[in-house]
Amino acid sequence: MDKQIKFIFVTGGVLSGVGKGITAASIGAVLKAKGLSVSIQKCDPYLNVDAGLLNPAEHGECFVTKDGAETDLDLGHYERFLDIELTQQNATLAGRLLSNLIADERAGKFGGKTVQLIPHLTGAIQQAIITAAKGSDVHIVEIGGTVGDYEGLSFIEAIREFAHKVGKKRCLYAHVVYVPFIGTSKEFKSKPAQNALNDLRGFGIVPEIVIVRSDKPAPASIARKIALFGGVDEAGVLMLPNVDSVFKIPARIAESSLMTILNTFTCNVAPPQLDAWADLALRQNKTHRESVIVGLVAKYMDNEDTYLSVTEALRAAAWAENVGLTIKWINAETATKRDFANVDALLVPGGFGVRGVDGKIAAATYALENNTPYLGICLGLQTAVIAAARRAGLADAHSTEFDPATTHDVVYIMPGQEGKESTGGTLRLGNYPAVFTARSKVAELYQNDHATERHRHRYEVNQYYLPQIKAGGVVVSGMSPDGSLVEFVEAPACDFFVATQAHPEFRSRPMRPHPLFTGLIRAAIDKK
Repeated sequence: MDKQIKFIFVTGGVLSGVGKGITAASIGAVLKAKGLSVSIQKCDPYLNVDAGLLNPAEHGECFVTKDGAETDLDLGHYERFLDIELTQQNATLAGRLLSNLIADERAGKFGGKTVQLIPHLTGAIQQAIITAAKGSDVHIVEIGGTVGDYEGLSFIEAIREFAHKVGKKRCLYAHVVYVPFIGTSKEFKSKPAQNALNDLRGFGIVPEIVIVRSDKPAPASIARKIALFGGVDEAGVLMLPNVDSVFKIPARIAESSLMTILNTFTCNVAPPQLDAWADLALRQNKTHRESVIVGLVAKYMDNEDTYLSVTEALRAAAWAENVGLTIKWINAETATKRDFANVDALLVPGGFGVRGVDGKIAAATYALENNTPYLGICLGLQTAVIAAARRAGLADAHSTEFDPATTHDVVYIMPGQEGKESTGGTLRLGNYPAVFTARSKVAELYQNDHATERHRHRYEVNQYYLPQIKAGGVVVSGMSPDGSLVEFVEAPACDFFVATQAHPEFRSRPMRPHPLFTGLIRAAIDKK
């Protein structure tokens, strides 16, 4: 391991969802703006092997890396803030580590020794951190969950030991806590944060940085109290109330006393160059003469994090085009033509399962028949070809995922995927290339004759039905290089009707929006 790498560990207390991922990503963005090479990693204590089978309504979207890792949505934050592409090494779950340890034990690799959480699991965690850190100046590690969770104890112990192994001067600890406001007494209460810091200290870790989250600005006395009772220098406490955009947090960190700590720790006193972030903030706050409404036809209506990368990609495109954006959530289970008529564009995101699919097919049908700008993602491509086939007279055209008895399976399971429908990690995952049809809309949008996008699917367009799909108004505009898989479709008679089997939202960035989303926003403006 390179002896020069520095490590920043981000933990959380009081409650989950307090903002550890955004904090870790923002610190990384500031350090990258100082000219440092930054890598980042999520260590999750869940006993799942990956995030592929986690319920999106509970955990939010499943983010997919370029090499096909199904991960926690925090990796999406990391990629957007740092403008990098992560891999399997940047997502470490306890389930995978334990599975590997058990496999090694069964293979006799421990030579008959007793396999224990300490030192074997903690050692595996540390090795995963070292592997992910290679080649960087600073490696940031977010520990999932809340300090004190039973399943997370091995991870806390691992990062405590880590400082002794690599040297305490090379490790910095940041703890994110929450301060509630009690409405009845009209005051902020720091006691939960104090307890969370005491819990961390009880495990042998004293943080140099404490990020104090709150719903609204808290008085400076709260910071002083947390510093006093938490054993932290007051300069290391940053009050961070909710802001209207998470992309403003790097600037908040850069303007704070934390920079003295980060400069000393990294041995880098260069001021962070955050001009691009400042420009992004200006565009976010700008009063726009034009505004568009994009209808997001979704089945998960209770947790917007389920479609986090999609909504972030839409916002980035709107910022780039200097237009206001309203995302109208359309319930795919109850959607009507009136819902579709009251928006400037429609977007059908990816998903699995039959619930809400009729509403998504209806959205694609409406877009085709009314020249409404349409972007289909993954399932949104499949619903587009189903809609086209039905328009061509195949009334029961469907996907075998939703109707195994259909006589016109315009979407069917890919060869080799049969029998794996309930198995994790077996989807077509990660980066795959596509070749565009000359002079197609997608070739125009990408300004190229090919593209590589990330995928997460098991079902595919049945090319036997391409003539009927074409008769219904939709043509293939992008294929896998060997011609075996349909990757992009579009409707030539519409001003903007594009769908892809891929997930382009994962490659969008706040300051570098994806061309498919930019195209949708431009088409929505033109429609108005």
